Amino acid sequence: MRCDELISKLERLAPASCACDWDNVGLLAGRSNKDVNKVFLAVDATDEVVEEAVRWGADMLLTHHPLIFKPLKKINDQDFIGRRLLKLIVNDISYYAMHTNFDAAPGCMADAAAEKLGLTDVKVLEPSGMLGEVSYGIGKTGYLNKKMTIREVAMLVKERFSLPFLTIYGEDTLLETVDFVGISPGAGGSMISPALNAGVKVLITGDIGHHSGIDAAANHMAVIDAGHYGLEYLFLDFMEDYLKKEAGTALAIKKAEVVFPETLV
Repeated sequence: MRCDELISKLERLAPASCACDWDNVGLLAGRSNKDVNKVFLAVDATDEVVEEAVRWGADMLLTHHPLIFKPLKKINDQDFIGRRLLKLIVNDISYYAMHTNFDAAPGCMADAAAEKLGLTDVKVLEPSGMLGEVSYGIGKTGYLNKKMTIREVAMLVKERFSLPFLTIYGEDTLLETVDFVGISPGAGGSMISPALNAGVKVLITGDIGHHSGIDAAANHMAVIDAGHYGLEYLFLDFMEDYLKKEAGTALAIKKAEVVFPETLV
């Protein structure tokens, strides 16, 4: 399968138009006309990921987070981004990233996360636009199958996403049980206001800072910080299933090992 043919399948799933204005998605390095037989999947294009993709003989590296966020004035071996890009290009590995377009597109990251928790009556938390007659945007709201304490919700998240640990803000501010929750995989500080406006009682997300957490609690909403990686590594299994469905045996697929970047000491 040609690279551009595979890209068409990826953009049918998560159109680039769904990405946030500040984001950088799509084919970030490499040839669009090359034949792709082997695809390596990862959340981030780390040194270890790039090395493994090269060793495996990958034709394409497909990640969630883009390696290139800001404009580059130089590509050389003097910094880690340049070194990784050079290694990919020298080894003729096309590099494609699907970030906030995958976060926001219907049926992708947020829907998959909501499904993991068994949420019902799922709606977009922060709508961005419409794809045909379907709304898309960042995060989801929905209902648990029963009312729970904040700690019980946290333990459900920890179990369903196989997390080593998580952080709760505002557990003591809510004495009642809850069933209406929001989930926004990735960095969710900007999602606190939309969650409050939606009437959510607990927001499940990642990368919550001290002030954001205590401010949410002061507004009578708990926040469960499951980590940025913790809610987003589902990208690996999701994309493996999608590519197998779309390409069958035409593509060999390998996933990066699931390794949580944080360590609790």
